[in-house]
Amino acid sequence: MKIKKFDTKTLDAILEKMIDTVGDSKNEIFRIGEQCRNDFETLSDELKSVKRMVVQIIDEGDQLERQARLARNRLSDVSRDFKKYAEAEIREAYEKAHQLQMDLSMNRQVEKQLRERRDDLERRLIGLNETIERAEHLVSQISIVMNYLMSDLKQMGEVIEDAKAKQDFGLKIIEAQEDERKRLSREIHDGPAQMLANVIMRSDLIERVYREHGGQQALMEVRSFKKMVRSALYEVRRIIYDLRPMALDDLGIVPTLRKYLQTIEEYHNKARIEFVNVGLECRLPAKYEVALFRLIQESVQNALKHANAKEIVVRLEITKSAVNVLVQDDGIGFDVNKKSTESFGIIGMEERVELLEGVLSINSKIGNGTTVSIRVPILK
Repeated sequence: MKIKKFDTKTLDAILEKMIDTVGDSKNEIFRIGEQCRNDFETLSDELKSVKRMVVQIIDEGDQLERQARLARNRLSDVSRDFKKYAEAEIREAYEKAHQLQMDLSMNRQVEKQLRERRDDLERRLIGLNETIERAEHLVSQISIVMNYLMSDLKQMGEVIEDAKAKQDFGLKIIEAQEDERKRLSREIHDGPAQMLANVIMRSDLIERVYREHGGQQALMEVRSFKKMVRSALYEVRRIIYDLRPMALDDLGIVPTLRKYLQTIEEYHNKARIEFVNVGLECRLPAKYEVALFRLIQESVQNALKHANAKEIVVRLEITKSAVNVLVQDDGIGFDVNKKSTESFGIIGMEERVELLEGVLSINSKIGNGTTVSIRVPILK
């Protein structure tokens, strides 16, 4: 079965598209809400005007009602005693009463239209207000969704990226193990194995020298032979020490670190390594001693190999509740936010500290050296 690798760039593109789409929807709803607010203000002003006109038309209607009643009374009087009034007075009374009645009827019609317009405006304003409230609610919900998209889903992307980094780290470990095997094979071949081959040759040579040149010359060859055996033994011990210092099991973390850093300083005679122990010099559980030794070893090797450091200070503090480690160098430094192939060493350190439930902090700037700070609680 072929396992496909997850492309984090595809996830980022999907998230960006989702965020853009939701953002556009939010902006569109916001524009609708703003348009509704503008319409609400316009209709509110119109409603105020219509209400004033309704009050005014009602007042005018009341006046016309009184005038029309008086005109009808006048017309009734004239009609009852029409012999007492001239024709012109009768016509005037009739026309005035008719005109006032027409004006009153027109007034009532305008009042009805204004009332209907007022009621319609009030209904529309209620609808607009509901639309505005829904738009605000939707904008609020969309903002929450965008926050989820931009935070929680982003964290999911970071988790996937972290998982991918751990997968790559696992592959890197396998590659490092193979490289370490090759290095050990090469060192053993070029060092102890070559020396042992020479030992066999020199032992044959000693026999021949003894037969041909006598005991004195053979004794000189034996001394040279012993020196060669010591060199082979030294190389074997050095290789074993690099794999795992036996003193770590026998003496503990502090003496082992002191000896290891002294040995490393002798190997790299261009760098000065200072070891400072300010806490207790006591034994720790094996898992702590091994992990702390490897963390300090990795930090020092990085300072020598990648930072070209000339001064390295290793500070160790063991208390009853925690272990604090500080490794400072004056090397070339690096950008801690920039990933590189060397960052797998840092990932390995983070993994070790995480297993011990500790905290790892790396501060570095290009040209200003690097400080590695480690705090590991001692859990009993």
